[in-house]
Amino acid sequence: MALGLILGLGRAFRRKRTSSLDILSSKRAPRDYYKGKNCKPTGFHTRKGGYVVVKEKLPNYVVPSLADFKLKPYVSQCPIGVQTTEAADAGK
Repeated sequence: MALGLILGLGRAFRRKRTSSLDILSSKRAPRDYYKGKNCKPTGFHTRKGGYVVVKEKLPNYVVPSLADFKLKPYVSQCPIGVQTTEAADAGK
């Protein structure tokens, strides 16, 4: 009996653990489990089904002053065909 107990413990330690059991997904969790997409909530749900946005939880972007900046913020999707020396050399 003691030998069987020792062998059983030895088998338990040698058993490999599959990595799929470590990852908790919505398929392996209870019905009400919602994993989400790793984004912070911006408010909270009310009892009547509404949603209240909290201003302090919204992202605040700090943009520096671009008064003396030489480049323009817009990049055209259809640029004008500009001839460069590299393009001219490749065509020859």
